[in-house]
Amino acid sequence: MKKMDSNIKRLLIILVAFIIIACVTKPVEFIKIGNFQTMAKQLSEYGLMSIGVGICMISGGIDLSTVYIANLCGILAGITMQDGGNVPLAILVGLVVGIICGSFNGFLVSYLRIPAMLATLGTYQLFMGIAILASKGSTVSGIPEAYTSFATTALFGYIPLSFVVFLLLILVVTFIMSRTKFGTRVYLVGTNERAARFAGIHCNAVLVRTYMLSGLLSAVAGLLSLARINSAKADFGSSYTMQSILIAVLGGVNPNGGFGTIPGIAIAVVILQMMSSYLNMFPGISNYYRDLIWGIALIGVLIINFTLDKRRTQRLSKIS
Repeated sequence: MKKMDSNIKRLLIILVAFIIIACVTKPVEFIKIGNFQTMAKQLSEYGLMSIGVGICMISGGIDLSTVYIANLCGILAGITMQDGGNVPLAILVGLVVGIICGSFNGFLVSYLRIPAMLATLGTYQLFMGIAILASKGSTVSGIPEAYTSFATTALFGYIPLSFVVFLLLILVVTFIMSRTKFGTRVYLVGTNERAARFAGIHCNAVLVRTYMLSGLLSAVAGLLSLARINSAKADFGSSYTMQSILIAVLGGVNPNGGFGTIPGIAIAVVILQMMSSYLNMFPGISNYYRDLIWGIALIGVLIINFTLDKRRTQRLSKIS
């Protein structure tokens, strides 16, 4: 039997411990089917963006534009299907735009050799600007019920369809990253790009496909958000960028690249969503403190991961 990843084991312990604390301190509010359904709908969106960020980090880079790719895709899809427009065509438009945006990020990072943080910092402004122009600075609404009904439909009457989409994509991306040549190459490029080039890997193509996949996941997130809130806006979910990075790091992704798992990111998404919902149950805690809390949490997780990595390196050096 394959041994469970130590980081996933830690995350599961944290998840169980937090559920127990929430059930003891806020039993009435927390243990509600409606609460879990709301969490499932919300985490599906930034969960997909977090997976995109995580994949890019595994490759040795980062994608800061995921939120704005999602917003742009949601806006263009919303405009396409406004006033009884073609829903399948709108979905296709959203997905294609996400792929194009992701490919552009990959081109800047791989072929032009622009540092990923700077490249995607620039493109998030670019994508937001395009979204503002496309929407004329206003909220895109008037989404047909044939599309928004997806957000209110539940499998077996309890499980939101958006959460089902999230789970299916987790399985697909997990398979891609762990069972395909492409996934192996992403890890190799993230570990040592120069060595990967000497091994005959076309690193530029791998990076373009990595960011393309991130863009596609962001597009799906934008389409799910469009269905849930029945509108799209250029600056929606700006705090999701920080949360996506936090989730990826909490999920065990090494910011330097080469290490991390999709299941780890998925568990981290659930933990952070539960924390967010739990904080909502305390009226005294203002939403303005959220970014402060996530920032402190990110620094804390980075310190813990750095300490654990240092200890692991020391143990390996003693063995060798």
